Amino acid sequence: MDGQTLDSLADMICGDGQDCSVYRTGTELTRFFQRVGFSNFTHDGSTRKWWTLEVLRQLSDNNLKAVVLRLADPREYRGNQQQVSQAISKLNEILMVEGLKVELDGVRPKLNEVTPQFVEQKQEPELKPLPPPDFLSLTIEPGLGEILANRWNEAQKCLNAEAYLAATIIMGSLLEGMLLAVLQKFHQEANTCQATPHDPRTGKVKYFADWTLSDMINVAHGAGWLDLDVKKFSHALREFRNLIHPYQQMTVKAFPDKDTCEISWLVVQAAANDLARKLK
Repeated sequence: MDGQTLDSLADMICGDGQDCSVYRTGTELTRFFQRVGFSNFTHDGSTRKWWTLEVLRQLSDNNLKAVVLRLADPREYRGNQQQVSQAISKLNEILMVEGLKVELDGVRPKLNEVTPQFVEQKQEPELKPLPPPDFLSLTIEPGLGEILANRWNEAQKCLNAEAYLAATIIMGSLLEGMLLAVLQKFHQEANTCQATPHDPRTGKVKYFADWTLSDMINVAHGAGWLDLDVKKFSHALREFRNLIHPYQQMTVKAFPDKDTCEISWLVVQAAANDLARKLK
């Protein structure tokens, strides 16, 4: 393999960079190569990247392919689908210049030869900013409409400023605010839904203040206020909203980008449309 390819593989093995699935310490690098089948490489405390690159330079082509296959193996990520998908996507980006592509055959990775193709990609059509709902015309608690309208505007400002994490978090709060407004207005329907959360100690329905966003989404769908597709995408937005906690972001290694935000906008708009129909 070309030296540049080995350099990129070393970065991926070490886990350096936002688009890498797993970060590996020196000890974990040793264990990684042991899982590939090489027990004669032990990290010596030197710079992780240069040590890993030197190991790769010593390997034959067949042994390098074994390293690649381990990087694509779901067992390397304990079956975490997001990490597996991210790893395979990154690997194929690296290996394209070598005429190679990794694919999963069931749960086993395999390496296929392909014809490299580097063509100019057509620019995807831009997703235009969506107009905000008329929150002030909805029959919800006084003052809440103004707050939701302001958050919609702030989310758009964050998106325009490329503050994608902040935009996604505000969008999640918008979704929660809209759901809570409908729950409070139609509390009897909300409290008698099959998905309504109960206190495990008393068996009584929880107060709205104790509901999670996941509870709100499930009940809104169970009560017929949200369509199934909106429910599923709302749960995805909820997971990104949880990145407000730094340790959560560090654990899942998720970094919202422009595409994430534009999709989240569509989710918020779809939820707003569904809930507005109920309110009207």
